[in-house]
Amino acid sequence: MADSNSSPAAPGPLEATSSGPVRSGLLPPLADRFSTRPETAPDLLLALERSASVALIPRQADDSEPADWVNVTGKTQLAAYFAESQWRGRALDLLIWIDASSQAAVLSGYVEAASKLTGARPPGSAASIATRLLRWLRRTDRRWLVVFDDLPDRDVVHGLWPSGPSGKVLITAANRQAVAGMNHVLALEIGPFSRREAMSYLVGRLSSDPDQRRGAIGLIEDLRCEPVALMQATAVIVNSWITCDEYRERFARRVPQLARPGHPLQAAGAVTWTLAIDRAAHTLPGGAAQLALAVASVLDGQAIPGTVFATKAVTGYALAGNAAAPGRSTPAERAGEALASLEQVGLISIDQSASPPVVRISHVLQREVRSAMSTEMLERAILAAADALVELWPAGEPGWLTCSLRAGAHYLHQIGGGLLWAEGCHPVLLRAGQSLDEEQLTGPAVDYWASLSATADRVLGPSHPDSQVLVERLARAYMADGRPAEAVAWYQRIMAEWDRDFGPDHPRTLTARVTLGRALVIAGLATEAVTVLTAVLADYERTMGAGNLQSLGVRDELAAAYLASGQLDEAIRLYRRSLADRERLAGPQDPNTIAVRQKLAEAYLAAGHVKEAISHFKKSVADRQRALGADHPDTLGARAALASAHQLSGRMATAVQLHEQVRADSLRVLGPEDPQTLAAAVALAGAYYSVGRITDASSLYEEVIERGEQSLPHGHPLVQSARESLSAITGE
Repeated sequence: MADSNSSPAAPGPLEATSSGPVRSGLLPPLADRFSTRPETAPDLLLALERSASVALIPRQADDSEPADWVNVTGKTQLAAYFAESQWRGRALDLLIWIDASSQAAVLSGYVEAASKLTGARPPGSAASIATRLLRWLRRTDRRWLVVFDDLPDRDVVHGLWPSGPSGKVLITAANRQAVAGMNHVLALEIGPFSRREAMSYLVGRLSSDPDQRRGAIGLIEDLRCEPVALMQATAVIVNSWITCDEYRERFARRVPQLARPGHPLQAAGAVTWTLAIDRAAHTLPGGAAQLALAVASVLDGQAIPGTVFATKAVTGYALAGNAAAPGRSTPAERAGEALASLEQVGLISIDQSASPPVVRISHVLQREVRSAMSTEMLERAILAAADALVELWPAGEPGWLTCSLRAGAHYLHQIGGGLLWAEGCHPVLLRAGQSLDEEQLTGPAVDYWASLSATADRVLGPSHPDSQVLVERLARAYMADGRPAEAVAWYQRIMAEWDRDFGPDHPRTLTARVTLGRALVIAGLATEAVTVLTAVLADYERTMGAGNLQSLGVRDELAAAYLASGQLDEAIRLYRRSLADRERLAGPQDPNTIAVRQKLAEAYLAAGHVKEAISHFKKSVADRQRALGADHPDTLGARAALASAHQLSGRMATAVQLHEQVRADSLRVLGPEDPQTLAAAVALAGAYYSVGRITDASSLYEEVIERGEQSLPHGHPLVQSARESLSAITGE
């Protein structure tokens, strides 16, 4: 069991270190012959002058139009063009492009932006980093634009909405419902091209051979000016060296072949994609293009890493049996050829500027492709893609690649049904959850592990090893998210199951019992924790020895439980014993030794042994300052505790002086809105009140209330304490 006594540095306010323009996120490149759509696209600059938040949504389909394909109107392209134009025109100091497909993706986007602003990933959970970034956006005078691309639902950005006098928000969404109820958002509908825009686009795409334009007007009518259909049709025309009239003939023949009983209406895009894949297959015989498209159809089309198609899992699936040009190229090169053939006919886009290249495909097209696949082909594609994500998952720093792989795993789980559970929980599902934990996306991690655990219990049964692993991950996620009371029940289940399966002395069982005890303390159930930890300490010392470092860690956990339960003499006894053992085994400067000394001082103080408490607090301050530096948050915390000890002993002059120094250093090091700085202000205000400096105390309490309401969650204990103390002073 690892020691857990050293505390992390408290996160401070976001401080932008970069003075120049900053951009984050993966903006999609503009399509070939991109059209600004002067007749049918809104003036986004004018719209954002009218409203700080604007959403681009598809025009609502009427009864004569198939709804799905009407949604594919180029909203993302228009948003990307506007954002890039503003950036290149130096109208922005900060551009944040966020894949808004999930709350985890939004949080990851905020973490990336904060990291680029500050030069490194700020400390703390993703949610706390997002809070600090949003706070910074509210107050900065630097011009910023946040783009939420493909927002599925307003709940995704609940509590994560950016605002501020210097910024604007642009949204793209697949339907109006995604922004329903967001009254502060100006929703603008985007429909098909106008006839003039469609003709301009078609002429531009077929500029190399004017003869190919024969029948252009009729083709535009056949395709109902649908942007995606026009893109695919012109791509096939260019690559086939046929005319618009000849394409219209193919289109007309294909329409009745795809007709479904009871569904007489067909979107043009539902037909043109089939002609496009035919052309890709003709260009690259052997089936590689079709199978590569099948894999692309089962991953999140927002951003698929191109390297997915070069993995052993996918090349073994997509290129199996493809004997074309034997020995001419490697499987990875053949995968590249397959992607290139799909891009040439407008089925996918490939952004070569990213590393690795990014493949994008419309979600509507993905559904069409999957519906056209046989069950066997679809299942093989899902399993190949799942194995590919595991094969590709990086072990290093998170970035867009990790977000993309996580989104891909989520998409596979949505469409794969029970396929990823056929032989237990597929590793890709575990790896996706692990990435949430690694990036401290604590809220989404709880939801994810809870969903997976429920599925495992239903599909595999609670006693299955995978179900037990998922319960452990869920319990850890609850703890990381600051929800110990909910973690307790899951740790109790873990302890019971592992005791049954492995025995009470197995390391996994012992660790689960210790973690349960810690969760009970944090949840305010200290008496129950004492019972659990007393038993597990006896087992540790029996199996590993009393002087083992792991046994010492359990002893510290038990001492903390005694302290929390008010059994102060027992807490002091255990902390003294632990301190002596740690000084002997690891030395007085070891971080865990210093931490135990601090806890011993706190126990002495709680028991009223002020002299002993002050002595150990002084030693703790000196040790922390020597090991960590005078400005480290842990050192500041130790100095604040020493000041409080002096205050309890009645040494008010020393206490006030120390509290003033701690607050001044906290302001300088952590900033005025950091929780540790605000706590130092509350402590100083209490000291001022004790020595009769009522005005100074009132001013500090007012400052804490004002700053805390702006920077801390609603109802934070610091703000509540300051408000109650101020009320006691003023009588209001």
